[in-house]
Amino acid sequence: MQNLSTQIFAEYTNGCNFKSSIGSKGMYEQNRINERFYIGDQWYGAKCPNDRPLVRHNVIKRIGDYKMSQILATSPQVIFSADGIPYSGNENNFELTDIGKGNLNDREINFIMNAFNNYHRVTGERIKISEIYDKIMRNAYISGTAVLYTYWDESVNTGLFADAQKTVKIKGDICCEVLNIEDIVFADPYTEQVEKQPYIIISSHLDVESVLREARVFGADITTLQAINESATDGKIVQLTKLFKSYKSDGSSIVKCVKVCEKAVIRNEFETGLRLYPISLFCWERKNNSIYGESEITYLIPNQIAINRMITANVWSSMTAGMPIMLVNGDTVTEKITNDPGQIIRVYGTNEDVEGAVKYITPPSFAKNFDSSINTLIENTLAQSGANEVALGDSKAENATALAAMRDAALMPLEIAKNRFYTFIEDTARIWADFWVTHYGKRSLRFEDKNGRFYIPFDAKRYKDIAISAGIDVAAASGYSERERVEILLTLFDKGIINRSQLLSRLPDGTVNDIKSLLGEVSEVKDESL
Repeated sequence: MQNLSTQIFAEYTNGCNFKSSIGSKGMYEQNRINERFYIGDQWYGAKCPNDRPLVRHNVIKRIGDYKMSQILATSPQVIFSADGIPYSGNENNFELTDIGKGNLNDREINFIMNAFNNYHRVTGERIKISEIYDKIMRNAYISGTAVLYTYWDESVNTGLFADAQKTVKIKGDICCEVLNIEDIVFADPYTEQVEKQPYIIISSHLDVESVLREARVFGADITTLQAINESATDGKIVQLTKLFKSYKSDGSSIVKCVKVCEKAVIRNEFETGLRLYPISLFCWERKNNSIYGESEITYLIPNQIAINRMITANVWSSMTAGMPIMLVNGDTVTEKITNDPGQIIRVYGTNEDVEGAVKYITPPSFAKNFDSSINTLIENTLAQSGANEVALGDSKAENATALAAMRDAALMPLEIAKNRFYTFIEDTARIWADFWVTHYGKRSLRFEDKNGRFYIPFDAKRYKDIAISAGIDVAAASGYSERERVEILLTLFDKGIINRSQLLSRLPDGTVNDIKSLLGEVSEVKDESL
């Protein structure tokens, strides 16, 4: 077993060495530099003295925050479908009592796919998918590649029961973790598709007690437990999780897994039940024949350094012009000089001695176009990165229509990055569906709509052979503020185009407290009037 752990560690080391060879500084060092420049620590290692202000004009963060916010401004909705199954559009009329009865038919499959659409949103709320997307976007912008790892957590309490008496609890559900690209190794870095990888290795720094607990659960003997303890440092242990596919004679595959530490196997090879690797990637900038993406920060850093140096020099010049350096003749001026306004300096000697006692050094004057050069460099850096004054909202137009047209044109280049992000969401959705039909067993799926919350019966085994696809339906971000949206709704209500319920249900979130109760009261008032 030690040979297996040694082999996996060797594979992981080879993958780390490859990442260290990417670029002039290697992926690890470059990502550390990129993060420092993004957060504003832009004078690190410059060895500058502390006698002058080191100015930071962080264009990198402004560009990144603008682009990330624009990509996340839309509200994508995942739409599931079953390949090879016709869809007529009236599957929502399918009776719940017919689920699981008789042979599996097209109407039942399409009904379950529609249920998955809703359950995807329910699952996203449970795992706080909006926060995950924020982390994904930030990791991708800084390092070029973001990784989402979906795994099965047996400890999740679903609130469901396996029996009518509610004595047997159903536990376990999917969870997601955003991984740093430094903590994952792909077997073939020249292959861009995750599913074509021979294997994937994930590195985790865990508490040794949690690793020992898992090893005991899966039958580790005393020798293995001692070897695990010997692999620990300061109560922590490096665990490598290797995922790989085992192919069957019919061409289908199943994902297998093994967990090791440096000197022992924590959990022997086992089948995960999955058909897809539970790994989804989002690359900020794609590189041909490489699974690792590229960050634009790497190529913005020279501009950022030049901007900081120029502004710092300009500020220092202004300070020295307003507070010039004083030269004092120590032979004729013997008292302490404080440089306070109105200080009287006593000088003893001739007029020549007085004239030569104190003088100020005139700083060199900057070129007249120095300030404009700084502004031009900043504007060009923003413009070349797609974050010009129109996109950032700093420009003015004669009318709203002209401004909207200018903004749409400025945002157009971001569509490519948005499409890559939507592909990432689709890949993640297919992985979730793979978990649902392989790990859920018999349980109810939570379903929410305008009529309330209810549960539908679900038997994972019944649908495990369905070829499930996932697409994206994108609702464009509104170009209006919340105040403008409220005014538009009130205008529609005053003109009788919408009623009170339609008005209240479409108000921006947070406009009215307890909106559901208010909608119910409005409905009661309407019924009484009838």
